[in-house]
Amino acid sequence: MEFVVDRDPLIDAVNWVARSLSARPVISALLGIKIEVGTEITLSGTNHETSTTAVLTADIAKKGTVLVKGQLLAEIVRSLPSQPIKFSYDEANSNESRVIVTAGSARFVLPTIESFEYPTLPTVPSTTGTILGDDFAKAVAQVAVAAGRDDSIPQNTGVNITINKTHITFAATDRYRLAVKNLDWKPNNSEIETSVLVRARTLQDAAKSITPGSNLTLALPAPDSKESMIGFVSNSKTMVSRTMGDKFPSFNHLIPTEFKAEAVIDVGLLLDAVRRIALVADKTQPIIFTFNEGGLKLEAGGAQDAQASEAIEMDYTGEEMRTGYNPSYLIDGLQAISGTYVHFGLTAYNKLAVLTGKSEATSDRDTSYMYLLNPMRL
Repeated sequence: MEFVVDRDPLIDAVNWVARSLSARPVISALLGIKIEVGTEITLSGTNHETSTTAVLTADIAKKGTVLVKGQLLAEIVRSLPSQPIKFSYDEANSNESRVIVTAGSARFVLPTIESFEYPTLPTVPSTTGTILGDDFAKAVAQVAVAAGRDDSIPQNTGVNITINKTHITFAATDRYRLAVKNLDWKPNNSEIETSVLVRARTLQDAAKSITPGSNLTLALPAPDSKESMIGFVSNSKTMVSRTMGDKFPSFNHLIPTEFKAEAVIDVGLLLDAVRRIALVADKTQPIIFTFNEGGLKLEAGGAQDAQASEAIEMDYTGEEMRTGYNPSYLIDGLQAISGTYVHFGLTAYNKLAVLTGKSEATSDRDTSYMYLLNPMRL
């Protein structure tokens, strides 16, 4: 095996494949990145749950296949000078099972890993359709923020993907908040209806593979299939991951269609104010919001502790409400809002608030993204 490849594409490909490697795998082969040299270079990695591949063009002198430690390879290629990188490996000499990596005067010799235990990677499920990569990455960022971190409740650590013909919905919840994003997409079958639950971290990794302006192919098993894989293909990068067998809780009934009070606030002003007030807010205590026609008042702090308050102008209709929110959860939602303004839809002081974006104070709210936030007990 022998080839020469440009440094930047190699770094990008190695970093991508290394995402699926486990730090403590059950077998040593799963520590490795597999390098297959044919008419092009294919790099692959897996941890049994998720598999990643990347394809590179290179100046190929000899074909072959080798398995090397993935994290070490990633660190090495990032450290090499900005010059073409040469890989060579003599498969015929079993006593010298080493891969030689050179760039300029820098030279590394890497031991290989026995590949007989390396698993066969799963294939990409039947193609379901395409979505703009930028739209997918934005949707994942907006929704995954609400996914839970507690593995003891696995269904809350995932993002639910529901396909209803030409519409696709992403949803995630940790029980304290719910994020929902609706998008249009281009399915191969315009009548398809299906739903899968995918780990939030898997979607976040898939989103990082996308080249700005490119399309993403989303590959799902057929609704009546027993397959449990989902695939993401963007340019020369592929990810295939197991879906979660858990059932995502139904949520449409939680989203109110009418409000007793509504507030429209500049997102930037509110974010800055919440961050300031949060400096004196204990993690177990909310920032208190008092909504009325005179404006919004924010307060935090206890009688014996540091205190803070701030007033913000807003457009408000409805009865006065006094409620409280977890500042970290509120900041997550405000950062995910698209638009200059945020619309708060309120039904009661002790019920979910619905946050949506608005491009202008007087424009219609953008319900393609909704962030529902539970209040904290005052």
